[in-house]
Amino acid sequence: MNRLLERLPIFLHNLREFKVSTEIGSKEFDQLEAKINQILDDQFIETSSLEAIERRENMLKIIADPSTESLENRRIRVLNRYQTKPPFTKRYLQQQLDTLLGIARSNVTINPEAFILTVTTSIDDAFLFKEMEYTINTVKPANMLYQQETSLRDKIIIKESAKKQVLTRNTRLGTTWKLGRTPWADRGEEVVIFD
Repeated sequence: MNRLLERLPIFLHNLREFKVSTEIGSKEFDQLEAKINQILDDQFIETSSLEAIERRENMLKIIADPSTESLENRRIRVLNRYQTKPPFTKRYLQQQLDTLLGIARSNVTINPEAFILTVTTSIDDAFLFKEMEYTINTVKPANMLYQQETSLRDKIIIKESAKKQVLTRNTRLGTTWKLGRTPWADRGEEVVIFD
């Protein structure tokens, strides 16, 4: 007895039309169930079908030779390619930036509540900055916002000095000062207060 006919009331079990239609429907449901199970199996590399492995090989740019490689070997190779890709973690990004920029020239922080990835760097080379941005945009998750901060760690020497200079004003209210002929003020000698 087919499984669709079992769901019908008992008095319909002996009618020829219902037997035939449920048999045909049962075969179609079996095919649908097999397809659903195959789609589920294709989600995992170890149980993938040939079509799913070929799709993954195309994504990874693997050129397979079906005459010499079995499906199991192809599954192992695809799985290995996924496993040898570096994990894109904060530590991995920090290692990449240390390799690219030099050790201790960048600092990666993540604010998981606000989904913000902040990178503080100390670089003044435009090429390295572009390469760093490319690396960060390749590695960062799509749901995180990248925020750049600059922190130059250079020593600054401050030299302090004070000088004094007396100005003698040549203009007075009610005088005959001529604009452009006599200077506004005369500078006195510059005196160093401290150096």
